[in-house]
Amino acid sequence: MGVPNGQVSMAMKDPYSVLGVAKSATAEDIKRSYRKLAKELHPDVNPDNKAVEHRFKEVTAAYHLLSEPEQRAKFDRGEINAEGSPVYENAYNRGGARGGGASGGYEFNFNRGGGAGFDDIFSDLFRDAGGQRGHTRSQPLKGKDVVYTVRVSFEDAAKGTKRRIKLYDEKMLDVKVPSGTIDGQTLRLKGQGMRGMGGAVSGDALVTIQVDPHRFFTLDGRDVHVTVPISLNEAVLGTKLTVPTIDGKVSLTIPEGASAGTKLRLKNKGLPGNGNVKGDQYVTLQVMLPEKPDAALKKFASNWGKGDGDELRKKAGMV
Repeated sequence: MGVPNGQVSMAMKDPYSVLGVAKSATAEDIKRSYRKLAKELHPDVNPDNKAVEHRFKEVTAAYHLLSEPEQRAKFDRGEINAEGSPVYENAYNRGGARGGGASGGYEFNFNRGGGAGFDDIFSDLFRDAGGQRGHTRSQPLKGKDVVYTVRVSFEDAAKGTKRRIKLYDEKMLDVKVPSGTIDGQTLRLKGQGMRGMGGAVSGDALVTIQVDPHRFFTLDGRDVHVTVPISLNEAVLGTKLTVPTIDGKVSLTIPEGASAGTKLRLKNKGLPGNGNVKGDQYVTLQVMLPEKPDAALKKFASNWGKGDGDELRKKAGMV
């Protein structure tokens, strides 16, 4: 008589030794040890490794036995053996009368419910990145997603670039970073994750882009901001400046009487977005005085009748 579908038959060692815990271990200690071992030994992480697969089945069976308080108590009292069989039935069971195969091994079902949440912990352990619950070795199992991080400069993120990464299987892959990529954006590369099991598809590679800060550009959504210093005479008389953008330098007209903080807009000079619609660039003027005003500037300022600071602050509602 064969083993029912979804069940595994195997002879077990002492379950405490298999899990690496003492007989005085708490339920939480046992659960913690099982989670650690199962992550290391799961067949999805160790494809085609029969020795590791056997060890994985051992720790799963050991956890199944010790996670159920009643079964654990019976084992501790010597009423059942490590296979879960009553001690007085050992000889009979080894003859094959239990229907568990020639070894008479303990049968456990990966999909069974009840007990100490065995099904829940197993599903939670091997939940894939898309939120699907885990499956057993006998069922198709999508490969796990693998996460990578790539650093690029502000300019490369704005204009687009390529970066080569080494995948978990040592394979090299060129990743296209599209123009307009922002810091923290994640690119999904289909089928470049860990290999699936049982004919299931492979997982994906999730590449998170980290964009280095720029020395004078900042971002607000798709809009680029930059502060440009101008001299006093440029602010009073007006001028034309050459200012940087992510697409290169452009000419910008500064109107007469420009105040510090004046913000000028360069349309479509920001980052590209959906449908290749670009943001804008905003240039904020910063009027800079000489470090040491000369006599002529001091005389001009003292004779200029329109420079009443109190009046300016009054208009701003500050006094």
